[in-house]
Amino acid sequence: MLNTSRPRRNRKSHAIRSLMRETTLTVDDLIAPLFVINGKNKIDHIESMPGYARLSRDLLVKEVKELSQMGIKCVSLFPALDDSFKDKFATESKNPNGLLQTTIKDIKDAVPEMLVMTDVAMDPYSSDGHDGLVDDKTGEILNDETLDILAAMAIAQAEAGSDIVGPSDMMDGRVARIRAGLDESSFTNTLIMSYTAKYASSFYGPFRDALDSAPKAGDKKTYQMDFSNRVEALREIELDEKEGADILMVKPGISYLDVIKDMKDHTKLPVAAYNVSGEYSMVKAAAERGWLDGDKIALEMLTSFKRAGADMILTYFSKEVARMLD
Repeated sequence: MLNTSRPRRNRKSHAIRSLMRETTLTVDDLIAPLFVINGKNKIDHIESMPGYARLSRDLLVKEVKELSQMGIKCVSLFPALDDSFKDKFATESKNPNGLLQTTIKDIKDAVPEMLVMTDVAMDPYSSDGHDGLVDDKTGEILNDETLDILAAMAIAQAEAGSDIVGPSDMMDGRVARIRAGLDESSFTNTLIMSYTAKYASSFYGPFRDALDSAPKAGDKKTYQMDFSNRVEALREIELDEKEGADILMVKPGISYLDVIKDMKDHTKLPVAAYNVSGEYSMVKAAAERGWLDGDKIALEMLTSFKRAGADMILTYFSKEVARMLD
């Protein structure tokens, strides 16, 4: 008997394929990470991230204006500080006149409709380069002693105008401590996007170049998740939900689509994926050599995050992809 079922009928033209498309990537899905540095009219290109740069506050505000005109509604800020601003206790992270806090204010003054997300972790400010406080004698990352530092950091960011704080440190209990601190300080409307499943990944290298934030000793495997584990993420989901997170994140993205799917299946909260620096740089390096079409790969990669269940994507491709989707 002749088989009358022919799936190819649903692929025969662009119009048909568009009608049948199950997953759609839009500019509304994109969050643009940005690196800010001290100075004026300063562009500091990041060698390991082709096409990306650290920008002084004035130029970063111009970039945010352009992103807003392209339809991007959220930026995520990361300060790149000189060593003179760093110490063991990440003191600069609480400075109301510090680089990050003044940049938040600049953006809110210039583009008030732009959502600003900020990173909550000690590593950009720490002389040790770790996300938590380091015990000088043992080298251990001190979990509970770090929580008050993170909460104070989040409050300082909220006071400056941050809409979303993103604890990326992977200390146990940090979401609850940050939520309590924000609420006690009358920032009940400030969202927490928790880096719920943040893996100890080798994909972070270019980002650490950008911030000069690599650990001075040891690694981050005692607090970031083992990349061999999947079910463990479900435990992190349950904890972050109970502690008051508003959005859950998986980081990195492309090698963790199964974890994104699991997270979407096990929470009613929005799910974010972080298309990290190493994923970006691999595509850029291969495209520069003519080995692949970088634009097409970027679209395919980000669409795979959406297909796996991500509601939003932090990506260094934001500006380029927004142009392609226009």
